[in-house]
Amino acid sequence: MWSLEIIGLVAIAFLCAGFVKGALGLGIPVVVLAFLAAPLGLKAAMALIVVPCIIANVWQGLAGPHFKHVLKRLWSYLVAGCIGTWVGVGVLAGADANLLLALLGVVLIVYSGISLIGPQIPPPGAREQIYSPIAGTVGGIMFGMTGTFIVPGILYLQALGFGRDAMVQAMGVTFAAITVAMALSFSGRGLLPADLLVLSAAATVPTGIGFLLGARYRSRISEDQFRTLFFAALVLVGIYLVWRALW
Repeated sequence: MWSLEIIGLVAIAFLCAGFVKGALGLGIPVVVLAFLAAPLGLKAAMALIVVPCIIANVWQGLAGPHFKHVLKRLWSYLVAGCIGTWVGVGVLAGADANLLLALLGVVLIVYSGISLIGPQIPPPGAREQIYSPIAGTVGGIMFGMTGTFIVPGILYLQALGFGRDAMVQAMGVTFAAITVAMALSFSGRGLLPADLLVLSAAATVPTGIGFLLGARYRSRISEDQFRTLFFAALVLVGIYLVWRALW
């Protein structure tokens, strides 16, 4: 049974994740994992993101005119990402908890550094059909192991040169696909028990409230300053997770 303290912590984590998503358009998983990976364990924290992420990203992926174009261009990337996610969850299921916590800390540090510096991967050009399944597989494995897809998954997606609206849909379709793959893999390996699934479904409420608050206050805050503070905080969280796992 979940204690009131844990339920409250989960609600706060998803409220903050929704706020950041509404204010900056960032993904929900990284914020939730930063809050919950240490107290709940990485496996349970990743299981909790399943329902809110699927709902949010299915809506994002379908809301626009580019859905067919995105599927036609990214089908091999998406299939490879789902396969990679299945493999990554298999590693997660049998890995040492402290090692995974340290890996998540390193990924958060790298993710935040990349987001602050903003490096760009060169466009694949004529080799897109070769690079897409490779990037999808590696990104999926990282997502299945740590719940983060930014390296190299989203960096590669940004290199494909989608327009702004098409990119938003492409990210929605991508995250919806790999989160469904993660949910199926978790369920098949016994990592998604009924109590976690119910709590994940309930977490859509604070996520939605946070998103509305973040979207409302987006114009009232300096996005650049907020991004800098947010990613600097994630660096500190990453360092703390590595320290906790190793020492």
